[in-house]
Amino acid sequence: MDRISVTRTARPLASRIFEEIGLSPQPGNLFHETTERLLVASEMVGLRHHQQIILAQPKSEIMVQFPVQMDDGRHRLFKGYRVQHSNALGPYHGGVRFAPRLSLDTVKGHAMLATLRASLVRVPFGGAFGGVKASPRELSRDELMRLTRRYCSAISHQVGPAYDIVAPESGADGQVMAWFLDTLAQTTPEPSRQDQSRAVMGKPAELGGFGARGKLIATGVTAVLDELLGDSLMELETARVSVVGFGQVGTAVAKALAARGARVTAVLTSSAAIYEPGGIDVMALAQHRHRTGGIVGFASATTILERDFWSAPCELCILCGDDRCLDITRAELCRARVVVEVGGANITPDGEEVLLRQGTEIVPDLLAAAAADVASALEWRESRLEPTFRKDDLESHIRRQLTLAARRVRVARARYECDLRTAATCAALERIGKIYDIRGVFP
Repeated sequence: MDRISVTRTARPLASRIFEEIGLSPQPGNLFHETTERLLVASEMVGLRHHQQIILAQPKSEIMVQFPVQMDDGRHRLFKGYRVQHSNALGPYHGGVRFAPRLSLDTVKGHAMLATLRASLVRVPFGGAFGGVKASPRELSRDELMRLTRRYCSAISHQVGPAYDIVAPESGADGQVMAWFLDTLAQTTPEPSRQDQSRAVMGKPAELGGFGARGKLIATGVTAVLDELLGDSLMELETARVSVVGFGQVGTAVAKALAARGARVTAVLTSSAAIYEPGGIDVMALAQHRHRTGGIVGFASATTILERDFWSAPCELCILCGDDRCLDITRAELCRARVVVEVGGANITPDGEEVLLRQGTEIVPDLLAAAAADVASALEWRESRLEPTFRKDDLESHIRRQLTLAARRVRVARARYECDLRTAATCAALERIGKIYDIRGVFP
């Protein structure tokens, strides 16, 4: 990965567009931060003014409130969202997240990122995002099922295989997607009922899906690193790795890197941080987490403070945690040579400024997390037919698509002389701009 000095671009255009569409930028607002980054990149690639203002706001925002019966018989009111940012490239597509701090602007920011990510990896989707403000950890299985079904029924008129396609995100898994599909089928008129399997991605294999997505995302991460690390920055096979988040995705990425010879030396979750300079046995840690529900008490590594996790020496820091988990304070402690954003919107703008000043490379979520979009595109296509993709074929396809996307980012970085996140955004916007030039604007 060739090093290029990074100069932060002045943002007068972003300010003008914000004023034109009536937004007042707020620090810590994911939608405003993502929009600003998009507008800076759009100026670099020469997007037309009308394309900039179209992309600066989602096409539609849906907010619903619904009651769910708890196990004790009482009812609790929940708030849900579905934001559809752009369908210029194809039907809307994006995750469903269950999280206690979910907000409309968080959903809008992720919907915009979904548009850019789909464009970067050349899948025929636009961008959307949604979810419910709720903590799955505080719900029983039956409560989570009822919550999923009520949310699905509330937005079902906005979901369909040719309009908006949902996929699992944080707090949702294959079981949640199965409940979503069943509910969607029950609320759809008979002639279209069978086709609704193409409106829900991330389904269990028994329902036509590709199973758990963690390993597929890990395949994409290693493909991106192989392409970007390339010639001289480091050898993946000998790298020390820190991992933030040890859920389905974090565990899969840690296993994939360990299988390549990397040493996972530190792991951080919401409950604990552990460190072992000689390398943590990732398989044993995964088994411990499965038995106990967390990494606390894992005997083969030392429990450390969170600040010591960030300052621990490593070549790679893999972020699979919550939004904004790497802020300016943690960035100042971070000693990684490369930070990989897998969880989506993991790094704050101030934190990113610090990392770039320190010479740390940042592999953005637009690229590192895009294997999920490639998997969705295949599942969406295969659901129309008898599935023909075998597991090995799927992983090979994801590796090929993510490698090509990483090359586009490298080319954009050289062309625009910018950091990798800006380069990824530019590469995505180049395609979107061409599509808008061809399609025009109705009427």
